[in-house]
Amino acid sequence: MKRTLAAAGAALLTGGLLTGATTAQAVAPTAAAPDSSPAARAESILRSNPGAVQGASGEAYQAVRTKVDANGASHTKYTRTYHGLRVYGGDFVIHTAADGAYAGSSVGLAAPLALSTTPKVSAAKAKEAARQEFSGSLTEVGAPELFVDASTGKGRLAWETVASGWQADKQTPSRLHVVTDAVTGRVIGSYDEIESVAGTGNSIYSGTVSVDTTLSGSTYQMVDPSHGNGRTCDMNNGTSTCTTFTDADNVWGTGANSNRQSAAVDAHFGAAKTFDYFKLVHGRNGIFGNGAGVPSRVHYGNNYVNAFWDDSQMTYGDGASNSRPLVALDVAGHEMGHGVTEALSGLAYSGESGGLNEATSDIFGTAVEFYANTSADPGDYQIGEKININGNGTPLRYMYNPGLDGASHTCWSTSTKNVDVHYSSGPGNHFFFNLAEGTGSTAYGTSPLCGSAPAVTGIGRAKAEKIWYRALDVYFTSSTSYVNTTNPANTARAYILRAATDLYGSCSVEYKAVQAAWTAVNVAGNDAPCSPTGNDFSVTLSPTSGSVNPGSAVSTTVSTATTSGSAQTVTFSASGLPAGASASFSPASVTSGGSSTLTISTSASTAPGTYTVTVTGAATSGNRTATYSLTVNGTGGCTSPGQKLGNPGFESGNTVWTASSGVIGQNGSGGQPPRTGTWNAWMDGYGVSHTDTVSQSVSLPAGCSSYNFSFWLHIDSAETTTTVAYDTLRVQVLNSSGTVLATLATYSNLNKAAGYSQKSFSLAAYAGQTVTLKFTGTEDASLQTSFVVDDTAVDVS
Repeated sequence: MKRTLAAAGAALLTGGLLTGATTAQAVAPTAAAPDSSPAARAESILRSNPGAVQGASGEAYQAVRTKVDANGASHTKYTRTYHGLRVYGGDFVIHTAADGAYAGSSVGLAAPLALSTTPKVSAAKAKEAARQEFSGSLTEVGAPELFVDASTGKGRLAWETVASGWQADKQTPSRLHVVTDAVTGRVIGSYDEIESVAGTGNSIYSGTVSVDTTLSGSTYQMVDPSHGNGRTCDMNNGTSTCTTFTDADNVWGTGANSNRQSAAVDAHFGAAKTFDYFKLVHGRNGIFGNGAGVPSRVHYGNNYVNAFWDDSQMTYGDGASNSRPLVALDVAGHEMGHGVTEALSGLAYSGESGGLNEATSDIFGTAVEFYANTSADPGDYQIGEKININGNGTPLRYMYNPGLDGASHTCWSTSTKNVDVHYSSGPGNHFFFNLAEGTGSTAYGTSPLCGSAPAVTGIGRAKAEKIWYRALDVYFTSSTSYVNTTNPANTARAYILRAATDLYGSCSVEYKAVQAAWTAVNVAGNDAPCSPTGNDFSVTLSPTSGSVNPGSAVSTTVSTATTSGSAQTVTFSASGLPAGASASFSPASVTSGGSSTLTISTSASTAPGTYTVTVTGAATSGNRTATYSLTVNGTGGCTSPGQKLGNPGFESGNTVWTASSGVIGQNGSGGQPPRTGTWNAWMDGYGVSHTDTVSQSVSLPAGCSSYNFSFWLHIDSAETTTTVAYDTLRVQVLNSSGTVLATLATYSNLNKAAGYSQKSFSLAAYAGQTVTLKFTGTEDASLQTSFVVDDTAVDVS
């Protein structure tokens, strides 16, 4: 129902870049102040030492991301332009130590750029070359972009043109990027932006799993409020519209392909587990890094034997004869992994960089499969084994011996860069398996050695995953490769060794395993070997877990042992503690072979829950870690249970809550009746650009086991789209200074439905704090959407 504004005004919004561009050699070198931000330190280093990134006159740099480690070291990633042109492969990372000192760089250029920016081949000819390169049904050829292609480490002037349409099957969308040399006119290369996996099959089995859904009125929707409101919808074997799955009893599917919900369960579950894996294992807030969920489209096309990721959503076909949807866990993790890779490193999708891109997705797909730990699809190192892509029960790829598929490279060779990226992924996959599980006979398959390389002892999958993600996150650039003769530093081996050093120490057991695992797949490097007889030690805990009531303490014994060489001094620290807790060691350091007592003390405000505490022993040979599972009990300390919001149903009128004008009212006559009583909070509904808010501060007592924030929401909209969120409602938690601590959910015109539906969220993370709960409704310039809230509550018990 559309509302009317008594008066409306317009404002001109102005602003600038959050991070300014830095021009090479544009100013005199300056030193960063000791208390300057990590980004400022990186910029100071870049200004004073452009040679560290192969800087040249006429270049400008843009900081796009800064990651700060727990010890204060930081990593700032930059993009590069040359005389105003984008430089593909020119991205780099500046690393600084905890004290702000320069700690090296990750850079793909082998030498400073020195080339003319005047093309000899016209844009029209580049456009025609892209048209000729496209195979399938072409719908559009975009305007060519002039840029510098530095993917090989050396710069050349080129055109990039995007040709859009459908692949030869007329069902798979295609956005083909064609790169043309701007001097010779020769097509340098091309890649399809839409990454997919193809297969054939005959049946489906996804097992019995738990899925999170949303209740709208009396109907459940396959919209996951626990994972950024990712929705799963039915393409009905078409290629355009997609209808969100609904159900009356919240019991979805039958496990058989004859029920259309069964494939949706697998897709919905796969999206949730992939979201959880990146968030809980690597600290990334979902695939996009912003907490937003992934839309999943199933039953796409007719007899469509593909699944693909298109930078915004997952799409799954039903396979040959529509009999086997491609919704397996490792397929989901693999495809969504492409989104993480693009966000963190932008690994180019061609040659060896493309092989590393595909290997990264295979690694993440396998990791998600192990993480989900279902009996129907237990973890393994085979890719796509459930979808029966070859029709004979064999998987798409084998990580322990990639060559078993008949095309992938098990060992690196000079021809690896010339094969399809799905096959040049082989050395990366094989390396990861060796690092995690070792070579020779394993529980998952037999991993062969390349050449005369010595056997490898694995360090475990969990550590291998951490090391690979760390390298992807702060070291890899778009042009990183297995082997690079012109720039040996810009290689996966070099960067993964740096990641292992960061996490476990130089020449640690883990570091040595990385060296050995790369050597075992024929990838050499110029890193100095570590002596196998050097000093080394271990750290263990007994017990490895414990529980405590808020305000009390718990202890464990930290033991060390000299595993090789001479004894050394080990100093202890702990990380991962919950808010309000502290750790102490007695003694704080020991000679390897000795032990210490770790005491973890909690405060009355420490929130109940289970926390993973990492205990680190630091010595001259590196760091060793062990983990302790700390459970903070939630019973016996809840001194002030009950409902904590004032005027929860808005029946006292415009009191307690802070709201925009006209939001809280008796709105029944306007077409948006309250759920109960006569008052509610009605945001937006005007059909013009408009923002409404309503918020309330609430104090949460410590020591309770449940903190449930709930409200009833009705969304009415005149928007007709089923794919674009034009109007949104954000539900957020803010601290006392107004900083957003979390966005609990974002709803939109896509969630419109008859009647109210209840939404619930846990506020346990904010126990012992005073926070503000805020609703923000934002409407675009046309077609109204109304967000109506009623019967709120914060129930503490």
